[in-house]
Amino acid sequence: MKQQYIQDFDQIEDGQVVTVKGWIAKIRNSKTNHFFDFRDGTGFTQCVVSLDAVGEEQFEEAKRLTLESSVSFTGTLLRNEKSLGGFEIQVTDFEIYHVADGFPITKEDKEHGVNFLEERRHLWLRRRRQWAIMRVRNQLIQSIHDFFQGEGFVQMDAPFMTGSACEGTTDLFATDFFGDTAYLSQSGQLYAEAMAMAMGKVYTFGPTFRSEKSDTPRHLSEFWMIEPEVAYATNEDNMDTIERFIKHVIGRILRVCEKELAMLERDTTSLQQVVSEGFPRVSYTDAVKILNGTQEVNGKNAIKLQEEDLAAAKQLIEDSNKEIEERQTAIKAGMKKGARKHSEGIISNLQAAIKVAEEQLRNIPKWIESAKNFQDGEDFGGSDETVLTRVFSLPVMVYNWPTKIKAFYMKEVEGQPEFVKGVDLLAPDGFGEIIGGSERETDINILIRKIEEHQLDQDDFEWYLDLRRFGSVPHAGFGLGLERLVRWTCDLHHVRETSPFPRRYGHIKP
Repeated sequence: MKQQYIQDFDQIEDGQVVTVKGWIAKIRNSKTNHFFDFRDGTGFTQCVVSLDAVGEEQFEEAKRLTLESSVSFTGTLLRNEKSLGGFEIQVTDFEIYHVADGFPITKEDKEHGVNFLEERRHLWLRRRRQWAIMRVRNQLIQSIHDFFQGEGFVQMDAPFMTGSACEGTTDLFATDFFGDTAYLSQSGQLYAEAMAMAMGKVYTFGPTFRSEKSDTPRHLSEFWMIEPEVAYATNEDNMDTIERFIKHVIGRILRVCEKELAMLERDTTSLQQVVSEGFPRVSYTDAVKILNGTQEVNGKNAIKLQEEDLAAAKQLIEDSNKEIEERQTAIKAGMKKGARKHSEGIISNLQAAIKVAEEQLRNIPKWIESAKNFQDGEDFGGSDETVLTRVFSLPVMVYNWPTKIKAFYMKEVEGQPEFVKGVDLLAPDGFGEIIGGSERETDINILIRKIEEHQLDQDDFEWYLDLRRFGSVPHAGFGLGLERLVRWTCDLHHVRETSPFPRRYGHIKP
């Protein structure tokens, strides 16, 4: 019989016989029924092998099935809101392809621990949570292309290997290129500028590499960047494009990834706001005041909010420990199996919430201290971005940054050379910077001076200076880190879950 896919069940008439091929994700047995949570790559459903339906011989054969065994089930498709995915298959026949031997991921992810799972990433990808994240990532990629193609951009490719650094950093991966030193690209932006002078509006989409030894929830050593560049555009135009772009991709996720977001237990309230409301735009100078707590936003004070969050974390720990103790006492006193399993699940969730709150207790006092003592003119760290965005329920654009902390190619603000026309988009809820961009400097003399000030070799940038010698125009662009966008969209603690096989400091396998 022709194979059907779980993702198409909504289009199949109730009671129709179907055949699905995939893997066993979970097993529950009784004397007369085997209940299999089943996945085929497109979704999850429940398959029920009943003694009455298949007979004693096949019922015994079904007992051989283990976690991640591969199998084909044929049976009647029924709608069942209580079942996994809203459907179940009453199996009448099945074929075993392979019986898996001791699949290592047997517990809840939080019980195994991140290191255990990361070392088995090739298997961890099969879990429902990871499946949902990868589906969201896929839709984000599709919507990114749809947005730029819809606005008349041309996709072009920047080289992955370059002869010099884009921004003068030493955090580069070096390799041999036929006897010359080459570097894995940290950005395609300079090349995108050249291509924009030919095509008007372009975007690049490819892997980029950073060798900085940062092992934080926000950093990867290999990640995918989307870098649009537009001729005859200012930084104001840039910010308009950023807002339209983010609204487009988040709107797409809300429309087509409802089941994946539900699987991730992602509260979509803040994402709905992103689509419906305008993004705040704040100058760097005002952002510093907000961070220090000397300027409020709609009556909200960044420092006071952190203090409230600290008190709330303490209260959560106290209340959760009390409930855990009460439930454990009730379990010891005796409970029916269903009620015990329910309470154990609640205890597990409470323990996970306590861990998050304990991390807040460790971090928030440091964040408050850092924010209060932040020096005007310095770059924001991760904790500073967390404190700053706490007063906003939407992504916020911080623009006009100090010249000394930004790249040489950013255009100086007219009459204020100590500032450049850069913009960072900071996602709310502590996710921080997901986009960085700017209007580009068009004055060749200023560029040459900046190259010298950044102690770069001008010979490496002569081709870039040619863009100012031959038909220079105002232009602007930005870069978006795909994995950071996935992390924010899915509300993930760590960026390592956003890539099929993440490469980060200290982790190169599998």
